[in-house]
Amino acid sequence: MVNAGFLAGAGLLAVLATGITLWPLWRAGKRRVWGSLVAMALVATLGLYQWLGTPAALQAHAEAAAAPQTIEEGIAQLQAALEQNPERVDGWVLLARSQLEIGKVADAAASYQRAAQLAPDEPMLLIEAAQTRAQANPAFLFDVTAQQWLVHARQIAPDNERAIWLTGIVQRQQGQNELAAQTWESLLSRLEPAAASALQEQIDIARGKTPSTAHATAAASTPASGGGNSITVTVSLAPALAARAASGKETLFVIARIPGGPPMPVAVERHPAQSAPLTVTLDDADSPMPTQKLSALQEVEVFARLSASGTAMRGEGDVESAPVKVKLPADKPMTITLGQ
Repeated sequence: MVNAGFLAGAGLLAVLATGITLWPLWRAGKRRVWGSLVAMALVATLGLYQWLGTPAALQAHAEAAAAPQTIEEGIAQLQAALEQNPERVDGWVLLARSQLEIGKVADAAASYQRAAQLAPDEPMLLIEAAQTRAQANPAFLFDVTAQQWLVHARQIAPDNERAIWLTGIVQRQQGQNELAAQTWESLLSRLEPAAASALQEQIDIARGKTPSTAHATAAASTPASGGGNSITVTVSLAPALAARAASGKETLFVIARIPGGPPMPVAVERHPAQSAPLTVTLDDADSPMPTQKLSALQEVEVFARLSASGTAMRGEGDVESAPVKVKLPADKPMTITLGQ
């Protein structure tokens, strides 16, 4: 029997989870996204009816719970409900995605592990769990468990592009550079030209070569600074943050990511906090993901973060500016003051 807390918490969190799930579809067109949203809403409604029995039961449960006003409240209610219904795979996945959204990567990794234990043959779940487990590692390393999840996911879904990409990262981390290059080469024909060019550069690097001629030509045709889809950002700190910055223990990140997309940046620069104020230029060279670069995007959101942990994922105690949407190519520099 599901309790009302689960429904109230899940109601808020499902909106976020739907956005996370659908972010790759935005580039395919809004009509396709809208159709997917409607379909997912219908599936979710049918699932609740099956769970509770009737629309009247759904209304009774919803009225019995206080609706959460924030994602943190929704997470707390969902956690409490999962203590009573720990067999709910969908609940653990929703919890993990929501924890990722607020920067609790270690908690998300633990939630994904619970889900993976309950549904060990769901490839997309295993892939998400493996990537999040690596994100929770300070060195972004895929440990034995994450590797096992990826291997099993590829046994079930051998053509999954995300699993192939992550497998190449694992191989690079293990020093299997030629094998990683071969793994990534299988993706080239499936990618858009800009993404394929960026991935080819990583393949060349894995083989100890200079970037391919085609990629070098494309790079040479782009001005070194101020051209293409680069974004110039000046970041300063409010006086209230001066002491934190002076301690030498804080890190300043300048980040660009896809609006409404996953938390992984498409461009990021990392600097000691005491170097503020500083001006940086984000461009393709700052991308941590060769399959997604600024030059392939029409819009990003840019923000800065003062991090106590030194990692680009948001953590407790971090100070973050409000994200600002920027159309690409950017027509002027932007300024961010953290702590205002």
